[in-house]
Amino acid sequence: MGHLCGLYKRGGSIGVAFFVVGPHFHGQLQPMIKYTLIPLVLALVGSGIWFWSKTDPQKLDFADRIAPGASEHNQAPLTRIAYGDDARQKLDIYLPKQNAAGGSAVLIFFHGGSWRDGEREGYGFLGRAFAARGFVTVIADYRKAPRVRFPAFVEDTAAAIAWVHANIAKHDGDADRIFVMGHSAGAHITMMTALDPQWLAAQNLTPDVIKGVIGLAGPYDFLPLTSDSSKIALGQWPDLTETQPITFARGDAPPLLLLTGDKDTVVKPRNSKILSEKIQALGGQQQLRIYPGVGHADIIMAVARPFRQKAPVVADVVNFINAQ
Repeated sequence: MGHLCGLYKRGGSIGVAFFVVGPHFHGQLQPMIKYTLIPLVLALVGSGIWFWSKTDPQKLDFADRIAPGASEHNQAPLTRIAYGDDARQKLDIYLPKQNAAGGSAVLIFFHGGSWRDGEREGYGFLGRAFAARGFVTVIADYRKAPRVRFPAFVEDTAAAIAWVHANIAKHDGDADRIFVMGHSAGAHITMMTALDPQWLAAQNLTPDVIKGVIGLAGPYDFLPLTSDSSKIALGQWPDLTETQPITFARGDAPPLLLLTGDKDTVVKPRNSKILSEKIQALGGQQQLRIYPGVGHADIIMAVARPFRQKAPVVADVVNFINAQ
């Protein structure tokens, strides 16, 4: 009879084995473990390498997709729509499940990345979040430094807005209710486009095509330039004051929602405070929210489902748009 395995004591004596194996099993056990564990370990290592090779926004998007609970929005976006000839001049559109009568309000988002990094593909979590709340949501990319310098990325922002204005009705969006939003460097180029009329004028549009601007942790008044990325992106411009949104603050600007965190050490909250104060002094419409305990990355993380407890960014943006 084969070896007894899994013996147990019953009443102080050895009981009956609960399984019986032959001698050949021991010779096969080690290879079985080897050939089972090695693929498992390789799969885990490969998954880890895949995850850590992703950009931070792509990791956020992944976390949003696998978060517990029902998904907010399952409809596939329309992707890689060109608004210009360059490979980076593309946008993706996330459509709400049901459009409002006469078309849904439109939210265009421009990502951050020090005018140098980032890509629209990582922001699906933001597209899904706002499409699920009834907005036609556009995630737009733009050209980056050092391949281009100021004002190329501001020109791209205006060009993307112009494309949306001309075409979004085909996707049940309301071209008369366009809102723009950006994070960090994306908030800078968004605010420049909204406040300085020349960029939209180059697209044969007036600033009132924008019905509201949302800035997430944006740099609006940051002279002298101190970071290498800002020097590379903006530093060659003859008059650096023309690279600053604060220079173009005006009382008839679109309504602003300025969101920042009091723990942001990358783009300090003073940027939002100063722009808020100047717009208010000029008689313009603005709202300022400073989230306690929130840093520079936290404010965009708060849009993804697993991190909504960090700050009510989604709710504040929705309330702002619906109030206009």
